[in-house]
Formats: sequence, C-alpha cells, structure tokens
Amino acid sequence: MTEQLNQLEIWCEGEEWCPITSTTTLIGKKWHPVIIHRLLEYGPSGFNELKRAVDGISSKVLSDSLEDLETKQLVSREIVNQKPVRVEYSLTGHGESLRPVITSMRDWGMGYLTPAKDVDSSIA
Repeated sequence: MTEQLNQLEIWCEGEEWCPITSTTTLIGKKWHPVIIHRLLEYGPSGFNELKRAVDGISSKVLSDSLEDLETKQLVSREIVNQKPVRVEYSLTGHGESLRPVITSMRDWGMGYLTPAKDVDSSIA
C-alpha cells in the first residue's frame, strides 16, 4: 500500500527558497528534529522511552510535539497493549525520508560544538 501524504501548499511559488521553508515548517520546532533523530536511532519507542531519550523535554511538550509530528504524517502512533495501555511511536515512511536531513544536521552541528568549560560553582 502506498502511503498517502498531505503535501504542503505552495505559498511561495516560484521562489528558490520555498522548499527550504516547507521543510522548516515540518521540522522547525525546537524538539522536532531531536525526536525524529531518536526514532531514527532507536526505532519505535514508547512515550517514556522517548522522554528519557530526549533529555530536557517536559511530558507536555513531548506529547504536543508527537501530536504535531503525527498530524504532519512524520510519526505514527500505535496502541500495542490494552491493559495497561502502551502506545508506541514510530516514523512513517515520510518521517524516515528525513534521515539524510537529520544526519546532516547532526554532522554539521558536531563540527561546531566545543567542550563545555568548567563552571566555577561559586559563580553559579
């Protein structure tokens, strides 16, 4: 079965930068690329697994982000157990197609990270 995708409306028709804007519309929120990266790296995951894998995200923000990514057809949500209820999140084919984008973002960022400096506890 072929996955039917909702495509983004072209609102900047004829502009060279429109595809970039379209991509950032899908993954431009703070946690979206991180969630996609974790699902690419670890595969299908439950909510709590994702929360641990995405260090620093609140449950509310993770829930809202997953819902948004599901609406954008990048993530699918499946109930895998009724009692107790267990939900598993995975990437759709559309989400999986972001692998080269997310990998490039990671690789580019790795080239610009510097080690954290020791923090003087008397200043903090």
